[in-house]
Amino acid sequence: MKKLMSAAFACALLLPTVASAADYTDKTIEFWVPFKEGGGTDTWARALQPFIAEKLPGKPDVIIVNETTGGAIGGSNEFHRRMKPGGEMIFGTTGSVQFPFLLGDKRVRYDYADWAPVLASPIGGMVYLRTDSGVKSVDDFATLKDMKLVFGSQAISTLDLVPLLAFEMLGLDVQAVFGMKSRALTRQAIQRNEVNIDYQTTPTYLKHVVPLVEEGEMVPFMSLGALQADGSIGRDPTFPDVPSFPEVYEKVHGKKPSGPAWDSWKAFFTAGYGTQKFIVLPKSSDQDVIDTYRAAMKEVAEDPRAQKILKDELGNYEIIVGDQVVQAMKDATEVPEEAQAWITNWLKEKYNFSN
Repeated sequence: MKKLMSAAFACALLLPTVASAADYTDKTIEFWVPFKEGGGTDTWARALQPFIAEKLPGKPDVIIVNETTGGAIGGSNEFHRRMKPGGEMIFGTTGSVQFPFLLGDKRVRYDYADWAPVLASPIGGMVYLRTDSGVKSVDDFATLKDMKLVFGSQAISTLDLVPLLAFEMLGLDVQAVFGMKSRALTRQAIQRNEVNIDYQTTPTYLKHVVPLVEEGEMVPFMSLGALQADGSIGRDPTFPDVPSFPEVYEKVHGKKPSGPAWDSWKAFFTAGYGTQKFIVLPKSSDQDVIDTYRAAMKEVAEDPRAQKILKDELGNYEIIVGDQVVQAMKDATEVPEEAQAWITNWLKEKYNFSN
């Protein structure tokens, strides 16, 4: 009998170990977002919030923490300073968090190398104008080119650099007004006719600008586009009837975009929009915590209810989960040195940007 028990014990030692899932029964998860309520990243986080709570073991409460002190950089710095392993603090990043990191902004105290991604979301962007501009579509580009355009911006080291570089490549006369606290404020500014061209990421555009288009106040001009499987930039699937920036460029210049400006624009578009938003945990968390979150996010991605809500509120994009999310964050936080150098030089010459 002892021999049988010893043999059974020995066999048990040889069996592969199954990782235990973290349990969040009676726990509260803080989902930090470095933006005010109502913006694109906040909308994205709140759309995901109930499904994260449902899919994590123990069905914890998930609360959104809008940490906006010091803007996107300050809020990100604060999360990085206070983050704790264990899965009870998670963070929602976006391109306006990624770009200052990529550009070596001296205010940045966070490091993507310290974060483990568990979900990624591609997001689009739409450029639009007031209807009283007289521009109804890209066919009215001559009218647009003759206008003195004013564009409200949070800062040049944010996602705003992508549309601003696009405007320059199209030869538009655009004055950027920096210091806007959020893109919600730039949206309000165009409604008050304080600026006359704006862009919003897809979630905010769908929620707040589409009603203005339907009421005849605003008109869509171009989407920034969407990253295709072959690496090209095509039409945004959420706005299939609206031309993308590369299409508008070709119509205006009579040739496809190319050269250093295009290469740099495409690199930063890919970093900022190809996978714009991430949910991350402290990388110091135990592997079972990270694995538990990645499994839960996979369930979120496969849930038909979540798919419908995410499509309706965020746009027609597939979220990235599983092993692919690690590569997605690598792609979003690394750009070719030549593109980074070109962008940095352009920012210095055009906007006196110093990192």
